[in-house]
Amino acid sequence: MAHNAKIDSVLASLPDDIEKGDVVAATSILQQKANDIRSQRVNWQSYLQSQMISQDDYNFIVAFDNTSPEKRDVILKDHRLQCAKTFMNLLGHISKDQTIQYILTLIDDVLQEDKTRVEIFKEYCRKKKESVWAPFLNLLNRPDGFIMNMTSRIVAKIACWSRELMDGTDLHFYLTWLKDQLKIQSNEYTQSVARCLQMMLRIDEYRLAFVAVDGISTLLYVLKGKVNFQIQYQLTFCLWVLTFNPMLAEKMNKFGVIPALSDILNESVKEKVTRIILAVFRNLVEKPDNNEICCNNAIAMVQSKVLKHLDILQGRKFDDQDIVEDIQFLTDKLQSSIQDLSSFDEYSTEVKSGRLEWSPVHKSDKFWHENAAHLNERNYELLKILIHLLESSHDPLVLMVAAHDIGEYVRHYPRGKHVLEQLGGKQIVMQHLSHEDTGVRYEALLAVQKLMVHNWEYLGKQLEKETSTSSSILGKTSTISAKA
Repeated sequence: MAHNAKIDSVLASLPDDIEKGDVVAATSILQQKANDIRSQRVNWQSYLQSQMISQDDYNFIVAFDNTSPEKRDVILKDHRLQCAKTFMNLLGHISKDQTIQYILTLIDDVLQEDKTRVEIFKEYCRKKKESVWAPFLNLLNRPDGFIMNMTSRIVAKIACWSRELMDGTDLHFYLTWLKDQLKIQSNEYTQSVARCLQMMLRIDEYRLAFVAVDGISTLLYVLKGKVNFQIQYQLTFCLWVLTFNPMLAEKMNKFGVIPALSDILNESVKEKVTRIILAVFRNLVEKPDNNEICCNNAIAMVQSKVLKHLDILQGRKFDDQDIVEDIQFLTDKLQSSIQDLSSFDEYSTEVKSGRLEWSPVHKSDKFWHENAAHLNERNYELLKILIHLLESSHDPLVLMVAAHDIGEYVRHYPRGKHVLEQLGGKQIVMQHLSHEDTGVRYEALLAVQKLMVHNWEYLGKQLEKETSTSSSILGKTSTISAKA
């Protein structure tokens, strides 16, 4: 219980709106356009005259628009439900992009002034027995980028600030929309999409739902691309918040979070990016309930060169004491994690990290003689990873080491050739005989030779066995003849 209370305390200390107080907010595309839109004026009279809005809605919006926050507060005390009714009607009856942009910006301002106002919309829709989400989620399909992303911002606020959580198909639709928006190349609103996720993922139910729509893979897909430091920070923040759920922290490195963040840490020059990555790493060795997973995560960090990065960071000066503490904590944790490692544990961690290199075990006959059969464990887990790397990696070094290890497995495990053929590995090895890299071609050729030699050795043993059997039979026949 104390553990959960601490997590709640950490997340509660985050600002309600991640954008608040962030200097980048002022320069984000969404906020720049919102400032321009606020300076515009809508001719509400024309909408009344064309009977697109009712007299009640007209009276409310004229009184409510272009007034001070204090006066809005007074109006809402007496016309609480009329506010929601008017805004919903305006969104439903007006189609002009420019006016919709203005209405959405006004709604966002109303909610930003007082987050409890999200309940006004919830209460109105409950009385009408209508979904509060439907009008907004429909706007996420509009072609106008500002309309989509300002709507998304409003949805995130209602979802995070109301007493009743978003759920079911509405939540699935919204999180899938956010995920898909992240994947759009050169999306000028990526910062705004990420901010909505930063808000949503503070709530545990939303974290689980986001992971269910393959959200972690999407975050890593974007992080591995060329994105600026602000996006790196925001999406790593999302990963950090996810790690506060012990069950999700246990699964995290199955997605390759550790090597991906290690690469960013190696190149990062921004303190905020360094801080959030170290916070993720700390959670990955602290939060999982399963101690074995904590140890595996620590070993994976060692394999991904995190210790080397930490050593470099210790030579830098940081104003943030949390960074200094995290560096020391992680350094101690990672160093202790490798003290009792066997050579096979190290090898297993390296293979699972996907970052193969010519570490000493690969060229050790003793290692392969003792450990080749261990590649069969857990339904050939490590062998399958080697085959997958050989099939999917574009790194010549990884391809060379994978081909070499497969050859050594076949050479040292009696049924290795048969197993490799069953898993489809033989064909993949042979495909690399024509690889553009000479090193890859060489290791693939050696692996194929080991496959063939293994086959000849097997035939030789069979021939030897048959010859021995034949000689034995002939010997017995001669003895019987002599006695006769």
